[in-house]
Amino acid sequence: MERIVIENCAVATVDAQDTEYASGHVVVAGNRIESVGPGAAPEGLERVVRRVDGTGHLVTPGLVNTHHHFYQWLTRGLAQQSALFDWLVALYPTWSRIDERMVHAAARASLAMMVRGGVTTAMDHHYVFPRGAGDLLGAEIRAAREMGVRFSPTRGSMDRGESAGGLPPDFAVETTEAALIATEEAIDTYHDPGFDSMLRIGVAPCSPFSVSTELLREAAELARRKGVRLHTHGSETVEEERFCKELFGMGPTDYLASTGWLGEDVWMAHCIHMGDADIEAFARTGTGVAHCPSSNARIAAGTAPVPALLAAGVPVGLGVDGTASNETGELHTELRNALLVHRLAGGADALSVRQALRLGTYGGARVLGRAAETGSLEAGKLADLVLWKVDGLGHSSIADPVAALVLGAAAPVTLSLVDGRAVVEDGRLVTVDEEVVAREAGDEARRLARIVAGD
Repeated sequence: MERIVIENCAVATVDAQDTEYASGHVVVAGNRIESVGPGAAPEGLERVVRRVDGTGHLVTPGLVNTHHHFYQWLTRGLAQQSALFDWLVALYPTWSRIDERMVHAAARASLAMMVRGGVTTAMDHHYVFPRGAGDLLGAEIRAAREMGVRFSPTRGSMDRGESAGGLPPDFAVETTEAALIATEEAIDTYHDPGFDSMLRIGVAPCSPFSVSTELLREAAELARRKGVRLHTHGSETVEEERFCKELFGMGPTDYLASTGWLGEDVWMAHCIHMGDADIEAFARTGTGVAHCPSSNARIAAGTAPVPALLAAGVPVGLGVDGTASNETGELHTELRNALLVHRLAGGADALSVRQALRLGTYGGARVLGRAAETGSLEAGKLADLVLWKVDGLGHSSIADPVAALVLGAAAPVTLSLVDGRAVVEDGRLVTVDEEVVAREAGDEARRLARIVAGD
């Protein structure tokens, strides 16, 4: 196998012991990490096709995004001062007019922003499927393949419209049967369970206030029959808790538990308004959390109890969330934002820089069920890694390279590998043309706006 050698850099492995080297190396053989350690790489390595001098850099595992809505790239900057329910009501009429071409352009732009900033495993939760819109999930998958990123899309769904007491308008939802059939078809068509899989499908009814109890239960049964993971939104706002108590007579966690939605194969986005009993239920069942600090702040949803979740042993990763509620579209900035948000809420020791890095790497891999394969730099794991430049203006006076990455300005990415292949070189995407991606996404956003305006 051909080898890539990276040496003379600081190394943060994010393994179980948080092993770090002030100056170390990583050797990649094919699509696997062959060795990680202090000092120079072993001598006598054969078929070395590239040597990278990492002086002034920190190498970490690639970042893992655990929650996103790619299509929202087309509606950034709207509903600027709305809380979640008002924000959704304002945007659903626009979202219900998306089509395959729009989703492909939005997915490419969303992925480009993340990958350029160190994401090697991306996730998306797509749940809006207007009639006659084309193959929207396939458009996302095509975009991820073009980008060269490891991808964990979930086939979302909504079947509870306004007439049934839900939040989305009736024209934006599917029937329960249609949603389940399409979800099973997506699994059968795309899902690859292999160790080095580049594509895994999940099952993802949208939220308690947009799907029926029947859909939740049958989706859980479908996912477990097919051996795939489950994802939804949970405990995002106080309004959601009120909604669940009024409609179901219990809070979101108890309601989701009653439909089979707690377990090691489940992760939920946000999980902000959780009490001790909710946290204990997640810890007991191994249910994971996708923490989205910037989005939570953007729509004033609240601060998730992440320190308490981590203390209880709940798997927690970071999520960008849709770019209509986190317009930067970046995950690496969420390392810093998570740390600052939780220190503001819980004090200076609420979250450390290394805990923040773990959330964005191993924590995310654990939430997606891929911790055996990625999320840390260890021999035998997949070669998904990032080389961050930390000797420039924004970082050179910070002696601790992990602190430089988390607390400093967004660090430039000198090299990012996915499955042993370069996707970023010197801060630029190598698999797609960024200018073309930006132009196409802008064109599709304007086309969507014209359709909504009736032009």
